[in-house]
Amino acid sequence: MRSNRLRGHPGVVPPHRAVAVQRDEGRRPVPRRDAGPSVKDEELYEELRDEGSSKEKAARIANAAAARGRSRVGAKGGKAGSYDDWTVGDLRKRAAELGVDGRSTMRKSELIEALRSR
Repeated sequence: MRSNRLRGHPGVVPPHRAVAVQRDEGRRPVPRRDAGPSVKDEELYEELRDEGSSKEKAARIANAAAARGRSRVGAKGGKAGSYDDWTVGDLRKRAAELGVDGRSTMRKSELIEALRSR
């Protein structure tokens, strides 16, 4: 019943929806993105988000780093060829596996950009 008390009151944010606030070099408050309860390494998650990674990708990398260690996660990969060498059909198939919306109308360069941002 406690959460019902907060409904309908403008400006009141339930505790589970609150966003932490940090100071930007001591000048002004900057809202910090809430990584959520499923992210195990929030520091790495924030770093990846600041670099432009999607929420999904940042959470996946942060959780892998927490489970296996940052150095092992960083050493993983590097075996797949460049997306530039793939055919459009192969790119669309991979985009379908990752759930990229609008893949059927994308050009090769757009597919590559969408896959790299995942």
